[in-house]
Amino acid sequence: MALPSALALRQRLTWPDLRFLVLPAALIALWSWATQQPWVNTKIIVPPSLVLSTAWTELHRPEFYQGVGMSLMRDLSGFTIGALAGTALGILLGVSRWARLLIGPTFHTLRQISLFAWLPLLAALVGSGDLSKIVFIAFSTFYPVVLATSEGVGSVNVAHLEVARVLRFSPTQILFRLILPSASPQILSGLKLGLIYAWLATIGAEFLLYDFSAGIGQTVFKGRSAFRVDLILFGLAVIGLIGHGFTRLAQHAEQRLLRWQARAH
Repeated sequence: MALPSALALRQRLTWPDLRFLVLPAALIALWSWATQQPWVNTKIIVPPSLVLSTAWTELHRPEFYQGVGMSLMRDLSGFTIGALAGTALGILLGVSRWARLLIGPTFHTLRQISLFAWLPLLAALVGSGDLSKIVFIAFSTFYPVVLATSEGVGSVNVAHLEVARVLRFSPTQILFRLILPSASPQILSGLKLGLIYAWLATIGAEFLLYDFSAGIGQTVFKGRSAFRVDLILFGLAVIGLIGHGFTRLAQHAEQRLLRWQARAH
């Protein structure tokens, strides 16, 4: 049997694209160089080696993983509530003219209020515990999901609706066999955006509704209280990595769920 040629081997081997590491590596190198200069206050601009040492210590503490678990629990609980409520209201606004007349103006007025402006009211009504954090996260998810869903449902081709009526589709069949499949790209985009907003709201709620309960936000808060920049940077890195993981997961799920559209075309 003939050995495969070098070209064939090169085509079979797919190397990961690592160009995204160039900018972080350059920034870390510049950061490391700066901390070695006499004009830099290393209490404020700490060396990368100290951040790595702190990360090693924190990653061996069970309390760190408890905090991450609590943050994820709040995030996913609030996201689920906000996504379900937002999808339901978005569908209602998209299919019903009466809903747009009765509910639409109130919804669009309320969404102009900054989400963080609701925090004092939530704290006054239910305290600073997990319930207020989850409600705040649900609010953060709710608005983008409603907007994306209502726009997707409202943009369904009118000709397709007429064909469905001619074929005597029931309202349930029209919803599940025509409207939702047609609007699924916009709905999934809204859910993906809602997932990003939910994670941002999770960290914001843990900062602003601080109650000494576990959470990844507590790591950054402790670092600020003790003026430990290394601990703050470690917490920020973990927050960013988890958020990036959510984004990649949402993109992968969106591609899988919309694969049927590519086959249809």
